[in-house]
Amino acid sequence: MTHSTPVFTPAASLTWEATGPGVHRSLVAYNDDLLLVKAEFAAGAVGALHQHVHSQISYVESGEFEVTVGDEVRVLRAGDSFYAAPNVPHGVVARQAGTLLDSFSPLRLDFLPATK
Repeated sequence: MTHSTPVFTPAASLTWEATGPGVHRSLVAYNDDLLLVKAEFAAGAVGALHQHVHSQISYVESGEFEVTVGDEVRVLRAGDSFYAAPNVPHGVVARQAGTLLDSFSPLRLDFLPATK
């Protein structure tokens, strides 16, 4: 089965899903090879330490986050980014309310509504 969003996705058509206290996300666009997710965090919200088989690159659109990737911990602000290789533990804590743009390769099927 092939998965893909439409060629164009207006921001007004995005739907949001709560994923934890103070965290919600929207699937921005995807195909079988790539997924872009927008995740909004309230101050103090946690993206728990986890790992998965997907490559992940995250861009800090706004706010301030304490980010753990493997054994390293850094504070990242708007314009900063991080890379989490497959199976490397990573997580975030929002030091200030903010938004992350997370990209995954390949597509995370577990994020699609029909596969939950």
